[in-house]
Amino acid sequence: MLNQKLQQKLLQKLSPQQILLMKLLQIPTISLDQRIKQEIEENPALEDTSDPTDESWDDEKSDSEFEEDVIKEHSLDDKPIEQEEFRYEDYFEEDDIPAYKLKSSNTGPDDQRPDIPFAETTSFSDALISQLGLHNLDEKEILIGHIIIGNIDDSGYLQREISAMVDDLMFSHNISATEDEIRKVLAVVQEFDPPGIGARSLQECLLIQLRRKDSRNDALALAIQIVDKYFDEFTKKHFDKIIKRAHVEESDVKAALDIILKLNPKPGNTISESSRGSQYIIPDFIIHSDEGDIELTLNSKNTPELRVSRTYQEMMEDFTNSKTKSTQQKEALQFIRQKLDSAKWFIDAIKQRQNTLYVTMSAIMEFQREYFLTGDETKLRPMILKDIAEIVSLDISTVSRVANSKYVQTPYGTFLLKSFFSESLQNDSGEEVSTREIKKILNDCIDAEVKDKPLTDEELTDILKTKGYNIARRTVAKYREQLNIPVARLRKAL
Repeated sequence: MLNQKLQQKLLQKLSPQQILLMKLLQIPTISLDQRIKQEIEENPALEDTSDPTDESWDDEKSDSEFEEDVIKEHSLDDKPIEQEEFRYEDYFEEDDIPAYKLKSSNTGPDDQRPDIPFAETTSFSDALISQLGLHNLDEKEILIGHIIIGNIDDSGYLQREISAMVDDLMFSHNISATEDEIRKVLAVVQEFDPPGIGARSLQECLLIQLRRKDSRNDALALAIQIVDKYFDEFTKKHFDKIIKRAHVEESDVKAALDIILKLNPKPGNTISESSRGSQYIIPDFIIHSDEGDIELTLNSKNTPELRVSRTYQEMMEDFTNSKTKSTQQKEALQFIRQKLDSAKWFIDAIKQRQNTLYVTMSAIMEFQREYFLTGDETKLRPMILKDIAEIVSLDISTVSRVANSKYVQTPYGTFLLKSFFSESLQNDSGEEVSTREIKKILNDCIDAEVKDKPLTDEELTDILKTKGYNIARRTVAKYREQLNIPVARLRKAL
């Protein structure tokens, strides 16, 4: 049964301007340029003053011709439309026109603008396919080789079972092939450079590389034996078991391990990394240090200068002041109003974005002033999103959007902004310290440890307690895992 009833609800909704600002806030500088270009393409009332094509485009058409095109594009078959009458002066005041520029041109004609060359490279798959053509294979074997290469990942490993490739050849190419035929071609692919390509496991990858070495000696023979027969003991670093079962001396195992540790566990990266285009981090903020003082600037070099189209402003004024308005003119007027509103909102959102970024980063810089002056990670203060949100009087979600995917360039390197946020702990003197400071001490202790007797988590806990940091062993283990440092047994070396 359907019932009708009245109900009052209190809802909080974001306006289109707020949604636009939130989306722009979380965009890093490297993506902002593309977002602005997209908006310029979608909104003809928005202009890039640094783009010379805008002026030349205006010269091609007169204002009257342009008005006729807008009317013709947005006419609706003499359909009557009720349009609210308004005065141009009330709607579009001169003070409301955002005529500011988003960046200042401080460069002169003599300033150097170095170009970064990008090398044209070959993809990982193309490099393998080119080597396939150097072998004496028939048409069927070449097709099998293409299937095998297509299933090799960027690390160089074959990620598909041979039985599954038999089905692929049958269903995709209507070719009947046996597993032995595929293994025969796979053996050819595993001879490609770099050594180890086409392996189905780490053990097979290391064996391929060891067996392709030219020099034959006792250490190489023992290295092959260790990877082939004692691979499980090798991965768990049970060197005493290897010495006992292989009936060798510790010095012999050490010489064999030196050979194994020089192998490449991911041979595909040798080609894929070189063929991948160079990726540069473009910082959103730049911090300069000068004579004991720090200065913050926003990186706005790639941000174009925006303004509202003067042509659209004049068209709106002409349509508004017109005494008689046809249906087409009313429709064109509504279109112009929408585009002008959208252009004003976008420029205001860009300006507000820049201001929010600067205010938030300034608060972070002052909060971590000692670190930005010295570069010493132990000077980092514990800082969470709430601390900065209270300083700048913004919501925590806004600060989170600012910190997300943003980079800051400092005299000590370029860092992800989120890395400066950390929780706090109290030392023995009751002083709050950052967890990042404790991680730095842990990292230094592990770097300085004796490799044949690595420090256990209990020993690291005792060291931290002697330094005044009273934390539990499980907390030390958690910080060690966050630093991607294995347990003591896996760090042991002969």
